[in-house]
Amino acid sequence: MAEHEELDPIWASTKTSRQIAGLGEVEKSIGKLLTLAASSVSLLTLPQTDSPDDPLPQGEERIEKFVLEVGDYFETLNSVQEGIRSTLAHIRHARTAPTAIEAPPAGFVPPNTGVSLDIAADGKALRGLQESRIERDAWTGILDALKRLKAAQEEENVDVEMDIQGTV
Repeated sequence: MAEHEELDPIWASTKTSRQIAGLGEVEKSIGKLLTLAASSVSLLTLPQTDSPDDPLPQGEERIEKFVLEVGDYFETLNSVQEGIRSTLAHIRHARTAPTAIEAPPAGFVPPNTGVSLDIAADGKALRGLQESRIERDAWTGILDALKRLKAAQEEENVDVEMDIQGTV
């Protein structure tokens, strides 16, 4: 948990955000696990197979280095499993539905937002409720503008007719 103290305050604001930050740390630890595993395996090889530019130790130093690498590996593995277990406990405690955290199938296109009003010939929604409301408001605005324009033209025609009648 000491790693979480240096996080941005936004990641410490809620329990869920702390869990997300914790999963980010787990992801980094998994990368470290792979590096430690590769290093440990290279230390297990026979010294005769080492290339001249490999900085691997020889003799007893090699065994000591292997023991340290394996110790780090298991410490990291333990932190990964603790992080995953705490996240699973959080999900269970929050009673999150499995469908909310399952990945969608390949090629899935999410539906439009809102309740659909326009239906295409194949029965699929063309627009969501928000999009339909925006379009409706735009058409209402156009209609109001046309009514004002017509009223202004009629008023202008009335003024012109009055001028014509006044001059005759």
